[in-house]
Amino acid sequence: MQGMLYLCATPIGNLEDITAHVLDTLREADLIAAEDTRNSIKLLNRFEIKTPMTSYHEYNKYDKANDLIRQMEEGKNIALITDAGTPAISDPGEVLVKMCYEAGITVTSLPGACASITALTLSGLGTRRFCFEGFLPNDKKEKREVLAELSRESRTMILYEAPHHLLKTLAELQETLGDRKVTVCRELTKKYETIYQTTLSGAIIHFTETEPKGEFVLVIEGKSRDETHREQIAAWTKLSIEEHMQYYLDQGMEKKEAMKAVAQDRGMTKREIYQQLI
Repeated sequence: MQGMLYLCATPIGNLEDITAHVLDTLREADLIAAEDTRNSIKLLNRFEIKTPMTSYHEYNKYDKANDLIRQMEEGKNIALITDAGTPAISDPGEVLVKMCYEAGITVTSLPGACASITALTLSGLGTRRFCFEGFLPNDKKEKREVLAELSRESRTMILYEAPHHLLKTLAELQETLGDRKVTVCRELTKKYETIYQTTLSGAIIHFTETEPKGEFVLVIEGKSRDETHREQIAAWTKLSIEEHMQYYLDQGMEKKEAMKAVAQDRGMTKREIYQQLI
């Protein structure tokens, strides 16, 4: 019989934040694939887990995935863990999961700690609609494109950042998004956990005066629908009403439907549009 891949969520700080299910799986697995075996051995020692480990990280994620899949095809059960949190979230485990499905290997996920969700619940910002961006790209062009997309985002946004890049990222976010509300979460679940509600400009001032230390999660307010609507109206009003009407007529709309669409775009009534047209 084939083995399986178990995605095992591990603590993001406090080592007690691990489920009994994950601990049992780590003990019973044939092999644990860990992002950094030197880091993960501390967790295994804490719970007296003797299962052998192998490294699976960003720099061997394709070649090692093939090796791990071969072992699962031979019947081994493999538990995948990351340095902290849930595997495959901003993590090379994403590649292994995809390759397992392509090879017909069964994958299951054992839920637990996740820094993005923990930060979101602590943020005091909207939680019903949110998006996760993780770390911004290193490539300058790709980063500009991502930031431009985020500037239009109406959902609460979640980003990860390392301390040595924090100030630069905050400045880039403020320049592109404007001065949004942000909750800066540092060292989640650890002894020196800090939750700092501020604005992007306030965060820049704070971390200019106080050296950033630890791992950060940024939870950023999305653009309000009112603001988005005002921007859309402003964009449409650059056209004359006649040009706006022609835009919809060229798409095959009947005149009444086009008039209704123009009125909606410009925040006006259909009667007002009609009166201006005549």
